Amino acid sequence: MGRITTACIDKIMDAIRIEEVVGDFVTLKKSGSSFRGLSPFTNEKTPSFYVVPSKQIFKDFSSGKGGSAVSFLMEHEQMSYPEALRWIAEKYQIEIEEEEQSQEQMDAQSERESLIAVTAFAAKQFTEWLWEHDRGKAIGLTYFRNRGFTDEIIKSFMLGYALESRGALHDAAIKSGFVKTYLVKSGLCIDRENGSPVDRFWGRVMFPIHNMGGRIIGFGGRVLDSQAKTAKYLNSPESDIYHKSKVLYGLYQAKQAIAKKDRCLIVEGYTDVLAMHQAGVQHVVSSSGTALGLDQIRLIKRLTNNVTLLFDGDAAGLRASFRGIDLLLAEGLLVRAVPLPEGADPDSLAQSMDAEALQAYLTEHEQDFMVFKSDILLVEAGDDPIERAEAKKDLALSLSKIPNPILREEYVRATARKLGMDEQTLHDELSRLQAAASREVNRRQPQQAPTLTPVEASAPTQRPPAFEESLMKALIQHGETAIEIPDPEQEGKTLTEKSGTFIIEEVLSDNMDFSHAPYQQLFDLISHAWDERRHLMTSDELLRYPDQSLVSLVADLHAEKYQLAQWEKKEIMVANPVESLSLHIQQSILRFKEATIDRYVKDIIATLQATDDSDKQALLEKFGRLQTLRNALREQLRRVV
Repeated sequence: MGRITTACIDKIMDAIRIEEVVGDFVTLKKSGSSFRGLSPFTNEKTPSFYVVPSKQIFKDFSSGKGGSAVSFLMEHEQMSYPEALRWIAEKYQIEIEEEEQSQEQMDAQSERESLIAVTAFAAKQFTEWLWEHDRGKAIGLTYFRNRGFTDEIIKSFMLGYALESRGALHDAAIKSGFVKTYLVKSGLCIDRENGSPVDRFWGRVMFPIHNMGGRIIGFGGRVLDSQAKTAKYLNSPESDIYHKSKVLYGLYQAKQAIAKKDRCLIVEGYTDVLAMHQAGVQHVVSSSGTALGLDQIRLIKRLTNNVTLLFDGDAAGLRASFRGIDLLLAEGLLVRAVPLPEGADPDSLAQSMDAEALQAYLTEHEQDFMVFKSDILLVEAGDDPIERAEAKKDLALSLSKIPNPILREEYVRATARKLGMDEQTLHDELSRLQAAASREVNRRQPQQAPTLTPVEASAPTQRPPAFEESLMKALIQHGETAIEIPDPEQEGKTLTEKSGTFIIEEVLSDNMDFSHAPYQQLFDLISHAWDERRHLMTSDELLRYPDQSLVSLVADLHAEKYQLAQWEKKEIMVANPVESLSLHIQQSILRFKEATIDRYVKDIIATLQATDDSDKQALLEKFGRLQTLRNALREQLRRVV
């Protein structure tokens, strides 16, 4: 797909009614000028989720999330920014306008859309055969029901059946107007040497595989004839739309539950996912019997950092699984394990108990993955010193993958105690492994520049100073409001100026920086627009930005719980901030200046302590000037207050 034009984005944004978009997913009730409902992101009994149509924002006080209608779709439905825009465009029947593409781009897009279309047709056909064809009902539907799956689950996951005829799908697709080229490119058909295509899937129950946006991109098929000389499971081959290493079965159906639970359960097979869902455990996906790849892990990481793996394999199977899990650790995920009873798998476990008992089992038997792994390896090694040494190396390799130094240190202590090792010996082994890994990276990518992580992304979240928050709220909520400010040239006189203009010019003229990094980034954006075009950016403009962290910040600055509740009906009077806006802004500006001077003073004191006597005089003079200015500010603050 091409890039949506700016004009089309504006048209989509203008059409949005946030209460209608959010209302498709959350039950909302009118509450004054706002709407209120239960949080879709947490489990709560008292509604703390608000939608404010006048500001076109939502705010969830239980999870802290907030933003625009687009933000909501991205957060709740795990859509990308373009996907959210297209969803809204479809809802309001707006035709998508895209930037002009080259012929090559248009051809590639057309081919991809054709592959998606023929795959969607196949899914519909397989489903139709399952429910309406005599063979589908007798074989496919009977199989699923005998496995204990309800019709609701069968329909929810769009399960189907491929007829035994080797050309049934091909013939149905051609009859519906599809061409052989895309049947072959999608992997649905195989082109034989004589030019006669045959269906890849025949005589199998079918499991459609969705991408994160809900489109069907491939299939898994299970043969039911135990005597058949073919693979038990057959997957779609790699194509322009299906890459096995980049999808997880069930992720589309599970993404909301994963985000809400802040945890992802990983099982092996398709039916494991179905059984767990049917038992009420919906935050589960399948790796389709293969070790997790980096792209799959990053899909999970978009939703949660917590992963729990359900293990039902024998010792050899466990060892193979362990090798793949190191990649989870390397990506910074927190990994736990649930060992299943002997002879059980997630499917049989889920069907042997009700939802409450299953959840209780998972909770009670969950353990830290490194503890689980060390127990397995040490039991397997027994008293054999060589095997125990190999087990220790294996565990050290896993520890070396963990990027968080604090978490890694905790694991080192716990693992050293468990293994009866000296901590320093384990640290030495980790250093050796990390150095070897670093050399390998340098050998493979000698020209690659290091990746730098922004400070804001890794720094812990801290509440900003009250005066910074007050100024940013005034700038966002009341930037266009006229206020009276003292005339600097005529004592006792006042000037009328927009509050946003006054705040920007005061902050810039004294070279003040917000200590809260997100505020500084937002201020830079607004002040740049003012400096370039003498234009005060409105909240509506800011809420249209693709950067959803900025949109969320704007929503936070707009939304306050006391503003959203109906306090007047409770006979609680809340002061109107607009009535004292001028005084409020002036006081916050003075506090900002005072804090800036305090920071300068501390820097000078630190420099004085480390400077020779000959260099101190100039610093002392500067210190004196700052003290005088600070005293004047404090006097002014007393007058303003």
